[in-house]
Amino acid sequence: MRCTDNPAEDNRRSARRKQRKTQRLHAVLSVILAVCLLLFAGALVYRFLFRSHELKLTDPYNITSSSYGVRVSAAYENRALPFTDGLCVTASDVPADGVSLDNATAGALMDLSDAEVLYAKNVHERLYPASLTKIMTALVALKYGNLDDLITVDEAALDIDPESSVCYLAYGDQYTLRQLLYGLLIASGNDAANAIAQHVGGTIEDFVQMMNQEAYEIGATNTHFTNAHGLQDEEHYTTPYDIYLIFQEALKYDVFADAINQQSYTVTYLDSLGDSYERTWFATSYYFTGAAQAPDGVTVYGGKTGTTDEAGACLSLLTKDDFGNSYFSIIMHSDNRDNLYLQMNELLSIISKKQL
Repeated sequence: MRCTDNPAEDNRRSARRKQRKTQRLHAVLSVILAVCLLLFAGALVYRFLFRSHELKLTDPYNITSSSYGVRVSAAYENRALPFTDGLCVTASDVPADGVSLDNATAGALMDLSDAEVLYAKNVHERLYPASLTKIMTALVALKYGNLDDLITVDEAALDIDPESSVCYLAYGDQYTLRQLLYGLLIASGNDAANAIAQHVGGTIEDFVQMMNQEAYEIGATNTHFTNAHGLQDEEHYTTPYDIYLIFQEALKYDVFADAINQQSYTVTYLDSLGDSYERTWFATSYYFTGAAQAPDGVTVYGGKTGTTDEAGACLSLLTKDDFGNSYFSIIMHSDNRDNLYLQMNELLSIISKKQL
């Protein structure tokens, strides 16, 4: 160290030494910072120039990625739902323990709450539906008709087999569309079906075209109707699965859901002279007449019956379990009515076992 007798000069030298040290430190820090920035810039270049294509391949259709600037909810709002959304779907038979339906051609049990097929036998086989047809008749009338319209019974309505199931309508009687729908679904009146078809469709033939169009639109593509009541015609057919689709659609209407739940229904109507009368229609289902009882844990909410020689005994039902879950069941072409309800209880027993 150099010594001097001049204190001021010593102080200046010391200050210069400190300044040089500070400058060297700043230079080192600047170099380190520059190296870090270069490394960071290099990483960005590598990621976006060399890795971007790999990122795209990882999930090329993830529209909810933040890089697209699209919210998750909006991403799905405008997507078309598949036709089968919420529906029970099966392409083949689905067996169940203890169920054979030996005396029936086809049958099914659907868990509507879980959209699950619990049993299926020949559900896509074309069969004669008999009065199960009236489910579609009701659906078209509810969709296109006015429930408060007054309908006057004419010859077209009464042009049916008098020995078939009827509501005992007479020429000139006046009922509302709502009343005739109850007669259609509760008493299974073929005359009510014709009166409804004539009024809503303009002609029965045009109404039947509406039925076929509606079947097509809801996916019941193995169905073809030639009348509104279900009396035998070789070109009049459907499948158990198509009836399920039609029934599901009809349940969207409160009047249908209420009508199939009624054991009887009393109406006040006018005859051809304008006089007022009352008439009571009674349900045809054995579950409502007391001739059959559902298994424990199953409540029959309602349904539709159908019987002709060619169609056999048919029955579609809406039931609920003790937890409020809903089920659709159907049997077509059973050999007789007594066996029909025994077989239906076989199906409904699946619901009972499911709750254990």
